This record gives sequence, C-alpha cells and structure tokens, in this order.
Amino acid sequence: MWCSRVSLRRLQRIVVAPLNTSSPVISMQRAKSTLPRVYVTRRVPPEGLRILNESGQVQYELWDSDDPVPRQELLKRVRGVDGLVCVLTEKIDAELLDAAGPNLRVLSTMSVGYDHLSLDELKKRGIRVGYTPDVLTDAVAELTVALLLTTSRRLIEATHEAKTGGWGTWRTMWLCGYELANSTVGILGLGRIGVAIAERLKPFKVKKFIYTDVAPRPELASMIQAEYVSMEELAKQSDFLAICCAFTPETKEICNKKLFSQMKNTSVFINTSRGGVVNQEDLYEALSSGQIAAAGLDVTTPEPLPTDHPLFTLKNCVILPHVASASYSTRNAMSALAANNLLAGLSGEPMPKELKL
Repeated sequence: MWCSRVSLRRLQRIVVAPLNTSSPVISMQRAKSTLPRVYVTRRVPPEGLRILNESGQVQYELWDSDDPVPRQELLKRVRGVDGLVCVLTEKIDAELLDAAGPNLRVLSTMSVGYDHLSLDELKKRGIRVGYTPDVLTDAVAELTVALLLTTSRRLIEATHEAKTGGWGTWRTMWLCGYELANSTVGILGLGRIGVAIAERLKPFKVKKFIYTDVAPRPELASMIQAEYVSMEELAKQSDFLAICCAFTPETKEICNKKLFSQMKNTSVFINTSRGGVVNQEDLYEALSSGQIAAAGLDVTTPEPLPTDHPLFTLKNCVILPHVASASYSTRNAMSALAANNLLAGLSGEPMPKELKL
C-alpha cells in the first residue's frame, strides 16, 4: 500500500537511547552496537513509546502507521532482533520466528488474547511472552454493556428510522425491545471481564446470573452471586447471553446451531471475546429464522468482516469493528504494559504480565 521507497523510509523510525559521551556520532554507534534491537509492528499509543525512549535500554524500529505492516516487510524487519512488540493482527508463527533468527528472546503482544501466537513454536525456542490482561477489563465490560443495550433496545434501528423519515405517529409496539429488569443473564467463560460485566449489569435489576466454564469458579462466582450450570442450561435459561471465553481449540465455534436451537426466541446474544468462538453461518440462520431475537458482535471472523457478509443484512444484528478496548486510557495502559513486559524480559527479570508457556 505504500507508494514509494521514500514513503516507506519515512514510515520507519529508529529511536536509539542516548549515552553520556562527548561525541553524538560515537554515542549512536555505541548504542547501535550494544543495545538490544527491538521491532515494533505498529504505531502504538504514546505511553509505551515514551517508556521505551526513556528506558535507555533498547534501540527500536517502529512501523509508524495505523495500518498493519505488510507480511513480507515484517519478515525482513524482524531479522536479528532481540525483542518484538506486536498487536493481534500479526501472525507470529514458525515462518516469522525463523525469519527473526536465534537472537529473538522476548515477544510482547499488546493484547489480552494470544490466538495470533504459535505458542508451541515460542515455547520450543525458549522465547518469553508478555501480554496485557487486566488493564482492559473495565473498557471491555463497559463496551459489552453498551452493545447489549444497543442491541436489545434496537437503538441502531431507531436511529435509522429517525434519520430516514420512519418516525411517524406513535405506535404501540413499534421498535419494542427487551429489558434487563427481572432477566437472567448468562456468561460463557467466567473470568475478570465476565465478573466486571455482571457488576455493571446488577443495577439494572437483573434477577439472576448464571455461567458455565470448563469447571466451576466459586471464588469469582461469589463476587456476583452467579450459579454454575451446564452449557445446555445456560442456553435454555439465559435472556441475555454474554460470550467471554478465550479462543482455544476447545472453544472454536462452540456457539453453533446446537446452542442457538436451545435458546429462547426472545434471547439476545452478545460476543466481545473472539470471532472464532461463533459459527457465523449458524448465527445467521438463528437470527434470520427468529430462533433468537438479536445479536451484538464486537468480533467476527474474519476481521474486518466483508461488507457483503449476510450478517450485515439483518436488522437484528449489530456489528462493531472490534473496539471493546478502545478508550484512550486503556489503550495507553496496554501500550505501557507491553513496553514494560518487553524491557523486563530483555533484562532477564519477571515480567509484569507474562504468559506461562
């Protein structure tokens, strides 16, 4: 997408920590020869870059764009690096790790999910991995509640009607949706985010919270008075079903025809975890046939979802472009944590948040 070599060079920025020496030229040469080399695959929020700049511990090259670095360019840029800071759009697999070579010691991803990482390959090569959980819990929980309310109360439809002349005389059942009061909210995958969602929904007078997971999680469940149920009961009982599980081989397309067929036809389905946990063809059938009432998605497969995808034709499906963590404070906190994970890993110290392989 870059139109010339000049623009490409302009987009690459190498920042070298300064050394105390009388000659700036010698300083630059010494820095380049002694400091660990790091490649940053995206223009990350400023707090992370500030930490790297002020640390005096690394020299880094930055793909200075909001768009992903092209794959072939990425494979060239990672050669010989000691550390890598990436985001969830970069596939970190054997090909990339081979291209990077044996110097690569630390990978820091600015994400809580890690399905873009080949964990077996990283473990085999002894590469430490940092990630960014916890710091985005509040932002994701807020967005999940916003998406749930937008979907259940049909706000996108209502806005469209107001803008396009559909707002006529008052009608008794026009644009009616579903209330949270006296409802049962189900959570698939009870972790920090699931608990945070439930805490925010409590003031809406939810009658009951239920959840399922690979095993009961009594400590977390006690925080929201949630009841552990089977997958089948979760589907049958939930008026609102929030998907909060990680994407793993076991959860791939776990939300499928079987699940949707067990849900009420008044149920609202919300997914802010990963698109791969949903069979989107089955979801389309459930929505278009009236098997379930509505769905709100912040994640899809693929991303971005093609604009001609059938789900976009449905009024009862609200689709967002993966923005759950998109608040200024959260994205800066993620960037800072990714930088601190990287620096700790390169120094041989415990990372603030390390993924145990």
